[in-house]
Amino acid sequence: MKAQKELANLEAEIGLSFSNPDLLAQALTHGSYINEYPEANLADNQRLEFLGDAILDFVVGEWLFHRYPDADEGELTSLRARIVRTHSLANLAREFSLGNYLRLGRGEAASGGRRRAANLCAAFEALVGAIYLDQGIEVARRWVEDILERHAGEFDAQRRAKDAKSRLQEFTQAYLHVTPSYRLVRTVGPDHAKVFTSQTVIDGRVWGEGTGTTKQSAEQAAAAAALEALQSSELIERSTT
Repeated sequence: MKAQKELANLEAEIGLSFSNPDLLAQALTHGSYINEYPEANLADNQRLEFLGDAILDFVVGEWLFHRYPDADEGELTSLRARIVRTHSLANLAREFSLGNYLRLGRGEAASGGRRRAANLCAAFEALVGAIYLDQGIEVARRWVEDILERHAGEFDAQRRAKDAKSRLQEFTQAYLHVTPSYRLVRTVGPDHAKVFTSQTVIDGRVWGEGTGTTKQSAEQAAAAAALEALQSSELIERSTT
């Protein structure tokens, strides 16, 4: 009876009602629980975790594709990786208090298993897999997309804050399969007010130059110049045909 009430509470948390509550129970079941309570006749959540991981990769990728039409393959890949990494999914699990509902062995529970990021991430992925099996891909897609929309402002801010060097590296690796390098070509001014000039070199060719009051800022300026030059170059056009 207690277990049924807990599942009902979680259904209220996630806003879905399961046709097959056993799937929801399995999504919450850690391997340590199975080891200690074999008579429970339950499976752990590892298979559901595998399925949910694949669904998340697809749904998150599709959502990013439509939200950021100006993002290239490298940036989309980086954005998706940040969303589906263990730390991020564990935080999403905490929004639904999944840790309170996990079925853990006594040792795992006593050692902080309900707060452990790996357990929370696995439970979240398994929950997505359980939703898919119970209610189909469209319901699973809408559920995940609703979460993404709630956090869309955060993703937008992260994207705006990304530095030019990171964006350039993602761009060149996606289209040219090379990594840019930087070289300091000039330093002028007194010690207390130096100005540095750096160049961005890609595959032996200078693509951008920038100045700054630190070597890092000069490299950022050079990277921004190189990115702008590359995005309008015939070299990139040829690489995509």
